[in-house]
Amino acid sequence: MKHDIKFADGRKSFTCGSGQHLLAGMVQSGSKSIPVGCRSGGCGVCKVEIVTGRYTTVKMSRAHVSVEEQVAGISLACRTFPESDLSLKVLGKIKNLTLGDV
Repeated sequence: MKHDIKFADGRKSFTCGSGQHLLAGMVQSGSKSIPVGCRSGGCGVCKVEIVTGRYTTVKMSRAHVSVEEQVAGISLACRTFPESDLSLKVLGKIKNLTLGDV
């Protein structure tokens, strides 16, 4: 089943299948609305807040999403699977690395 994923700020939406995480659905649709990092829940770049809708999540790094945040609807797009249409806010950002960061 496909679900409409909309952005609370009015940006473009995309569709995502029930068995597909939000980041994969976004990439498949050709959208670039959520920053993409490691794709496995470890970097926190794809952090989102689900405003409305039903979803499930799988294990993600507590360094990026605390239990309290998760209860409040914050998760990583690469670890979030829609169960209905969703509205979300993008919280994550690409971090610029410099030689001093390595």
